Amino acid sequence: MDVELPLAGPGGRSYAFIIDWHIRLLLALAWAVAAFLVLRASGGTETPGMILGLPAALIYLLYHPVVELAMSGQTPGKRFAGVRVVARNGQPPTIAAVLIRNVFRLVDAFPAFYTVGLVTTMLTRDSVRVGDLAAGTVLVYLPAHNRKAALRQRRLAQQSRLPLDLAELASDLLDRWPQLAPPIRRELAITLLTRGAAPPADPSRVSDEDLRSMLHSLLEPPA
Repeated sequence: MDVELPLAGPGGRSYAFIIDWHIRLLLALAWAVAAFLVLRASGGTETPGMILGLPAALIYLLYHPVVELAMSGQTPGKRFAGVRVVARNGQPPTIAAVLIRNVFRLVDAFPAFYTVGLVTTMLTRDSVRVGDLAAGTVLVYLPAHNRKAALRQRRLAQQSRLPLDLAELASDLLDRWPQLAPPIRRELAITLLTRGAAPPADPSRVSDEDLRSMLHSLLEPPA
């Protein structure tokens, strides 16, 4: 199936980046100040740069890759802006993709203020920066109906006799049933029923409406 994703442009990217920049700067400064106060309170007369500067620099530099991996392509700034990093097929980015796109921040930040990255997002068709081109990722806006989607997932998980991933596919198929060509919807329905351990005995003898009813029955609460 083709997947259409609402791409985030320079505006959405910049909004998320500014929020994340403040967060990681505050985290780095908080570490430096806390370490300084602890060293002074312990009676030390020196404040080694390795204790203050190195961890603060690591927090600042590793913020994006670590948080994006932990939050499946998001950061607090991206979440606040309603955007997420995904692979070009719409799936969550791999570890390698996250690392590559963040290593290339060194290129996107050149010569200052992320000039290369900003210009690239304005010139490329998918509004991507150099890091995204190298990693095969894009930045997309989250659906406005995220809350409805979460409630739908919860309902399917509680009521369906199928695993959640199959239940979502079956529900989507039933929603789009009238718009799909009969051969396509039959093939998809038989595949889902087979994977859901409820294959029709003789698919060639089962009508479209019977297939539809069988899918409905799998999405109903178990008796």
